[in-house]
Amino acid sequence: MSSFRKFLLRRSLTFLPTIFGVVLITYLIAYAIPADPVRAWAGGEKAKPEVIERLREYYHFDRPWYEQFYYFLVRLFEGSLISPRTGNTVFADIATRFSVTLQLALFSIFFAILIGLPLGLLAAYKRDTKIDTAVRILALIGVSMPVFLLGYLLILVFFTQFRVITLAGVPTSKVIITGIPLIDSIITLDFESLSQIVGRYWLPGFVLGFTGAGIIARFVRNSTVETLGADFVEYLSAKGIPTNWARRHVFKNSLVPIVTIIGLQFGAALSGAPITETIFGLPGLGAYAVQSIYYLDFPAIIGTTFVFAIIYVTTNFIVDVLYALIDPRVRY
Repeated sequence: MSSFRKFLLRRSLTFLPTIFGVVLITYLIAYAIPADPVRAWAGGEKAKPEVIERLREYYHFDRPWYEQFYYFLVRLFEGSLISPRTGNTVFADIATRFSVTLQLALFSIFFAILIGLPLGLLAAYKRDTKIDTAVRILALIGVSMPVFLLGYLLILVFFTQFRVITLAGVPTSKVIITGIPLIDSIITLDFESLSQIVGRYWLPGFVLGFTGAGIIARFVRNSTVETLGADFVEYLSAKGIPTNWARRHVFKNSLVPIVTIIGLQFGAALSGAPITETIFGLPGLGAYAVQSIYYLDFPAIIGTTFVFAIIYVTTNFIVDVLYALIDPRVRY
């Protein structure tokens, strides 16, 4: 078996234990909450005892915690775990909200890379200058700025003052192909729908991506500065290789940590951004998770955690594969 196949096999074997561990920890935390979720599902203090009892039996809350967890786990993998709050299966609720979060994640990672990558490279090649200092200060502001503060400030400017964005509704495409309105409108050249989607998502995407841009800029700068001090850079310079060609090699050799942070940022955005989605009224996975916690909706909490875990594990796996393609030494 080749080293690359062994590398993929090792990474694949961590999938199920990681996902199982995340779901188990989430359930134990939810189980430890000193509250009666069944009574809340049945209507609170005015709930009828027979309704409470039926719900308790249906969700196995009259059994020990390990039997309850087994029930939730089986129903989860069967796809038949029902949210008592909505009456739908958890995966059905997640499916209707996933496209919103995916589009937000695409906009956020676009802005994060668009801002962070050039600034990080500029700071690295102009290190220890005023430009480098300015970029590092901007990156620090991006990392430190609370999302809710930046979001409300930009809403005040672009919605209240200039009225150039919308904060209501979720635009869709006229033709459904992939189920992702942004992608469908691009494929079908539906520029009217595309303009509506961009108008709805660009500001929350920028707010979510601004923090990521600061993190990416710092990692790009540090990785590039470290690579610029490598022996091969001096060798290329001694051979008289043009600066642009040398910078190509520098960029490729500094890609591993850059790919890492970009992958993690995209995974974080794709796992739902509860604050951003709440501020901008986007019915995505983050807002759904917050509502589930508020209403003690255990099935929805476990279902969203399960999906978030799959997203993170898959993102990390893709990043690891990119590692191995960029730098074969990672495979061993």
